[in-house]
Amino acid sequence: MKAFFWSTLILVLYVVVCPMQNPAHAQQYVIKFASIATEGSTWMNVMKEYDAAIRKESGGRLGFKIYAGGVQGEDKDVMRKIRLGQLHSAGMTGVGVGEISSKLRILDAPFLFQNYAEIDNFTQAFGQELDQEFKKHDFVLIGWAEVGFVYVLTNTPVRGVQDMHGVKMWSWEGDAIADAAFRALGIASIPLSVTDVLTSLQTGLINGVYTSPLAAIALQWNTRVKYMTNVPLADASGAVVVSKKKFDTLPADLQEILLRNGKKFMTMLTQKSREENAAAIQTMKRNGVQMIDITDPKTLEEFYATGKKARQSLVGKLFDQDFLNQVEKAVGDFRATHKGGSK
Repeated sequence: MKAFFWSTLILVLYVVVCPMQNPAHAQQYVIKFASIATEGSTWMNVMKEYDAAIRKESGGRLGFKIYAGGVQGEDKDVMRKIRLGQLHSAGMTGVGVGEISSKLRILDAPFLFQNYAEIDNFTQAFGQELDQEFKKHDFVLIGWAEVGFVYVLTNTPVRGVQDMHGVKMWSWEGDAIADAAFRALGIASIPLSVTDVLTSLQTGLINGVYTSPLAAIALQWNTRVKYMTNVPLADASGAVVVSKKKFDTLPADLQEILLRNGKKFMTMLTQKSREENAAAIQTMKRNGVQMIDITDPKTLEEFYATGKKARQSLVGKLFDQDFLNQVEKAVGDFRATHKGGSK
């Protein structure tokens, strides 16, 4: 009985006294974060490094609770939960970003960018305007986290626009950008959730998808396709955001720690994504996916013309004409003076 008494007393003292001895290191602010990115992916690895950095610098006062692999649902589900206060933060694709503001989908516009230099120039030139767009809709941008250039992957070779007409192409359910792109290319896509794509490739419901090379491998879609048309359909944007409501509960020093480290680690993530997407193309080649390189200027212009048509069809739906004109002019002016920028 005495042994039980003393062990109980020690336990109570440990629970009550120990937190009082070091209150500065007790976590006071938890940011609930969700993403469809899987455990072990570059996205999640960098996110965990980011979390470790802010925990260390804040003395343990601030940190993320991370829900990976889509356990909280796809982008739209996560955005709904953030607005309900069930979550606070997300790492999302352009589809999720578009749930905050449709104007931000310009980053995913079909055939708008041809290389990374054009993307970097655009985000620098329009960065402040895009940042304000997040704030206007009660979100704070932690940092852009690019998914990478998206390519068309099929089981029949696509060497030009006409070849697209025979493809049973998947589109992400509810994605206006993909719908506009494929309509401009003259095909009716088959809308499905991301989780249904692999099964649909296996059953033959679809025989074409679009994604970044790295994502194709992570999702195993590369095992069910034979060809990749080596012309970027779009650059898939991504971002890490936190609700302004949650951000405003943080003391000023923790806000600064969160934002400064966010910029650092999201820049790192974008660079790693670009490197790993390049490596993923080589992996796909080794595993039997044939690359269809299109170099004929006339064929390329046909693709680019469909992109312009698709972007125009989105005016009044996602963004206005004036903004589209500004963006296309900025990209065109930069391209004219920076020929041959790196992919």
